Amino acid sequence: MFKAPDFPTGGIIYGYEGVKEALLTGRGRVVIRAKANVETLKNDRENIIITEIPYQVNKAVLIEKIADLVREGKITEISNIRDESDRDGMRIVIELKRDAQPAVVLNQLFKHTQMQVTFGVIMLALVHGTPKVLNIQEMIQHFLAHRMEVLIRRTKYELEAAEKRAHILEGYIIALDNIDEVIETIKKSKDTETAKNNLMKKFKLSEIQAKAILDMRLQRLTGLERKKIEDEYKEVIKLIERLRGILDNERTRNKIIKDELLVLKEKYGDERRTEIIKDYKEFALEDIIAEEDVVVTISHGGFIKRFPVSGYRRQGRGGKGVTGAGTREDDFIEHMFVASTHQYILFFTDKGRCYWLKVHEVPEGGRTTKGRSIVNLLDKDKDDNITAFVAVKEFREDQYLIMATEKGTIKKTVLSAYGNVRKGGINAINLAAGDRLISVKMTDGKNDIVIGTSHGFAIRFNEKDVRDMGRTATGVRGVRLGKGDHVVGLLVIRNDQTTVLVVTEKGFGKRSDINDYRITKRGGKGVITVKTTDKVGKLIAMMEVVDRDELVIISTQGMIIRQSVKDLRVMGRNTQGVRVIRLNEHDSIADIARVVPEDDEEINGNGNGKEVEPLLS
Repeated sequence: MFKAPDFPTGGIIYGYEGVKEALLTGRGRVVIRAKANVETLKNDRENIIITEIPYQVNKAVLIEKIADLVREGKITEISNIRDESDRDGMRIVIELKRDAQPAVVLNQLFKHTQMQVTFGVIMLALVHGTPKVLNIQEMIQHFLAHRMEVLIRRTKYELEAAEKRAHILEGYIIALDNIDEVIETIKKSKDTETAKNNLMKKFKLSEIQAKAILDMRLQRLTGLERKKIEDEYKEVIKLIERLRGILDNERTRNKIIKDELLVLKEKYGDERRTEIIKDYKEFALEDIIAEEDVVVTISHGGFIKRFPVSGYRRQGRGGKGVTGAGTREDDFIEHMFVASTHQYILFFTDKGRCYWLKVHEVPEGGRTTKGRSIVNLLDKDKDDNITAFVAVKEFREDQYLIMATEKGTIKKTVLSAYGNVRKGGINAINLAAGDRLISVKMTDGKNDIVIGTSHGFAIRFNEKDVRDMGRTATGVRGVRLGKGDHVVGLLVIRNDQTTVLVVTEKGFGKRSDINDYRITKRGGKGVITVKTTDKVGKLIAMMEVVDRDELVIISTQGMIIRQSVKDLRVMGRNTQGVRVIRLNEHDSIADIARVVPEDDEEINGNGNGKEVEPLLS
């Protein structure tokens, strides 16, 4: 289905009427807006961050126009503007005054600058030599007719060439079948022309065949060369039959055109860059917020913030890292995960409650800011601690949430059951006395589940062993725990190519092949996934990874390191692993998250423990 034009510079198509008119009539006006993001600073001021601009808009001219509006007094809420664009992408920072309203400033910019432009569409083409404006259906029909004409002409050309070659090969075969007589005839001829005529007359050959026989080298008389001629003749005959079949069957030609177009799609197609907002009346602030992956961190004291994933450099295994969050002496970073700014976050507490928030509503802070208290964003009980998070785009009927508790209980519920979350939260699971909800994952209902415990054990079983239950159900036993043991991680295994990464509290980690974990029935003790000793500490985190993934590791003292998973070699389950982060005295790992690497990002692979500055300050 043809949705709308897709511009190389991205942006947002604002309103669909112009697109619809262009597709139906061949003429239309498409309104394109820039993509922007509102960033909250640690001093509670806000900046507007422009990450994409409309097609054919010059960035320098746009910045100069905004500056002119500020100098002329048409926009009074802007205090400064600067260009921080680099190889990671465009980033124009518009600093706002303390009491400025970002939505109001954005509307002024859309009205007075090229942050909103109108792109005229005229689908003009030459039809049989005559200029004509075509709608999208006519354009596609003429294009397909052109492809059909090209295919027929190409096939006819190839068929003609194949028939000529087959004709010559037939002459070769006749000559080889009568080689002695052919040689004798040539020897008795006084010149080339006579020999050619004699061959044509005696063996009923065409002039082309006779000339080809006269030009044939003696080495073609060997048995091997004869076999090659016969094989080639068979292949040419098959080619002729196939080409004639193409010319005789329109359905075959249509399939070839379709296959060729699919090859082009596979080779040159990419993800849509320009978003579409069909109903401009419902255009909201979320629509102008740039969609990007962000790291969301929550401290032990309940402070939350988001930070761009690109703000961390990759380092070699064992690096010391950089300060990722400003925390007080009595606070530390406890949770971290990666999500898109356009997604929702379901917050699950240790008491089994669920709360709902949009990612872009999480305040964005600098590298050293502590963020904002989560109490001000979620209407949760003071004693409830956030223990699990799920980023959700749609609340679908064919997806599920798998929950695991500290005492080994597991529960599966359809995702749509959590779509109508109230401000004050809802019950997500019914917990037994003394139990806590520790992990929640999304799944499609057909995967394997792995549960890890603090003593280094892991159990793997099929998700079908856990029946779908109501939102407030208690669940069933997932793993049998030993004395003093508790659940620390829950994995959803979607393919056998993945590896399991485990990290201990003293900075050691390792990868194991998922196939090393045999599938059993739920409720067992499991197998050893890492040796937990005094040196490495207890198991604190578990996740599935592949070589192209990257990790962001965060310590309780706020140190962050980003590194490639491929730096960690795959080893057996019953080992203690290798050091993944060099910790200071009295420091330990709080959490880890998996991120997707960017191809053009710098990598520091020295592993010498020196601090590396972040990409963004």
